[in-house]
Amino acid sequence: MRSTVLLYALLPILCLAIGPPITVTGTSQPDAIYKSPYIDVDEQRTKPHVHRYIHGGFNGTEHRFSFYFPPASIYENRFFQGLPAVPGNENAMLEPTRLGGVIDDIMPFAFESGGYVVESNQGSKTMLGMGNPAKANAAAAILSREVARQVYGKEGRVYGYVFGGSGGGYKTISAVEITDAFDGAVPFIIGSPASIPNVFSVQGHAMRLLDGKFDEIVDAIEPGGSGDMYAGLNQEQKDALLEVTRMGFPPHAWFRQKKIATGYTGVFASLLDIVRMVDPTYFTDYWTKPGYLGYEMPESLRKARFNATTRIKKVIMTKEAMDRGLPVSLSGARGSGKEESPAAFGATLKFLSGSGKDGEVYISGLVEKDIVTFGFGVLGEGKIRSVKEGDSIQLDNSVYLAALTYHRHQDPGPLYTVWNQFKNEDGSYKYPQRKVEMSKLPLSGSGSVQSGKFNAKMIVIEAGYDEAAYPWQADWYRTAVLMNQGEKADEHFRLWVVDKAMHTSPDQPKKNDPKPAENTRIVSYTPVIQQALRDLVLWVEKGVTPPPNSNYTVNDGQVLLPATAAERLSVQPVVNLKVNGKDRADVAVGQPVEFIGTVEVPPPTGTITTTKFDFEGDGTFPVTVAFEKTGYYTAQVKTTYKFAKAGTYFPALMGIAQRNTTSQFGKVANLGRVRIVVK
Repeated sequence: MRSTVLLYALLPILCLAIGPPITVTGTSQPDAIYKSPYIDVDEQRTKPHVHRYIHGGFNGTEHRFSFYFPPASIYENRFFQGLPAVPGNENAMLEPTRLGGVIDDIMPFAFESGGYVVESNQGSKTMLGMGNPAKANAAAAILSREVARQVYGKEGRVYGYVFGGSGGGYKTISAVEITDAFDGAVPFIIGSPASIPNVFSVQGHAMRLLDGKFDEIVDAIEPGGSGDMYAGLNQEQKDALLEVTRMGFPPHAWFRQKKIATGYTGVFASLLDIVRMVDPTYFTDYWTKPGYLGYEMPESLRKARFNATTRIKKVIMTKEAMDRGLPVSLSGARGSGKEESPAAFGATLKFLSGSGKDGEVYISGLVEKDIVTFGFGVLGEGKIRSVKEGDSIQLDNSVYLAALTYHRHQDPGPLYTVWNQFKNEDGSYKYPQRKVEMSKLPLSGSGSVQSGKFNAKMIVIEAGYDEAAYPWQADWYRTAVLMNQGEKADEHFRLWVVDKAMHTSPDQPKKNDPKPAENTRIVSYTPVIQQALRDLVLWVEKGVTPPPNSNYTVNDGQVLLPATAAERLSVQPVVNLKVNGKDRADVAVGQPVEFIGTVEVPPPTGTITTTKFDFEGDGTFPVTVAFEKTGYYTAQVKTTYKFAKAGTYFPALMGIAQRNTTSQFGKVANLGRVRIVVK
């Protein structure tokens, strides 16, 4: 791929002439519904990068695809196919923000890596598609090989690599477990069959009870803090925090609690319909039967429950919402987490009159004092299209509150050890158990339940602070792979855990954002995905063994990494920072403060390229300091800084390592942080 990297710089001046018309037959498709493909667009484009764009679909289906072919001079007989969490768009490559916030712009990476790009709407024109996305994605991949051989005029094997995160991670795993269309896969920030709705329910339960306490919780576990995140909580709050922590929520992720509230309530809302369909009596049992929290009705729950009626003043459609700067998707402004979350989040909004009568949706955001946004699932989509001004509505959060402890009333099985907290010492259950086994249902929208059985090669990327797909779930999948593949698992599978990374990349800092900025607390896992895809190419095509699994332990639901890079393994550097030799320093205004940092790279996965500081938490990392190599894979950096104003600061040292330093991709980062109290 090295020559590809050099040639990629010449793309703006290269041209790709359109050859003879492409003929597609579909004869290689294993599924009958995809045997009648067509192409309706075939053109040369220069933006955003020089490529030949081909668009088409499969007759008799909603399935549409887009192929993006780079110039022949940089093509190396492979393709990359990214799978967003939500179906319905085969042109997201041209709109990176539509990729769900977890996949960066794919085209330049793929082209530099010698591949073309495959994109699919995953078999559906809408986000609520009910088909089999794994087979739809495979159909696009298979057809792309047929097209690529004509575009480049050469036969031979075309290697295919699929990747996706969150809901797209489920889809990526299904793509290699139930089809043979791909040679390699990089699923990232993945869940397990027991994710839905449980990670959101236990998270919501904790957030209801811990509202107003998160600043104290976060401060306790920040560098130089007390270390006791339970201090100052009443017993009910302590129990809720312990419950969600044992279920796998990483405590360090609570600094993002506002974003979690605004960003994931809409996701949870769409899942409530699923729970109501498969287990409808739960929502009555919760309030009326012993053993359920609603029956016990603690004071905090009684105060949280509400029911009210009102009328719709105005229905704001998409165009007007965009013109007014209002959110139109979860990736928009409502997911920014800059606002306090209202108590009405998650409440059922039921239409009592008008054409939408009896339709139900769930409040997912408060834009202004009287404007709400809402999430909806398969039950609410049709009704909401017909609501109008003056319709009577009811607001009732009974369903939402009941769902917040749904996880207590099921047992996915012995491999899900985080559920042991809901059992007594003799193995009996503390709470009534539901007959519905949610973990056996393909609720991820992937078309299958993960099994650990596949023939391709796979590198899973997990975020160590993942607040939505708890990190232990990647270990659960690794266990499933080991159970199915035994000693051969090492020939097919890797799991890399990215320290200080969350479900989505840190926000880029803005002028008036609160400090410390997100990117001084957490890093992006995207460069690790890029490196994993390139290591996958070498593994599949050249037999080059990739770096080993991350070394970690799982203790009471928490995934813990060793202290040094040599122990952790995988590909991410380990960064440590000390101030005057400690995690915290109390200093006077203008007093020089000495910082000493170390950066270690797991051998032999790359070299240290950059060390830079952000002292005051604005996220710009304005001070790059030269490092001194203390070994082939280790370095030390020293500097001093004076703080001009009183306050509490969390200086951060970012260390970056890279395998191929001629590339713009694969720059893997980590952070070291300390606390400075300036008086």
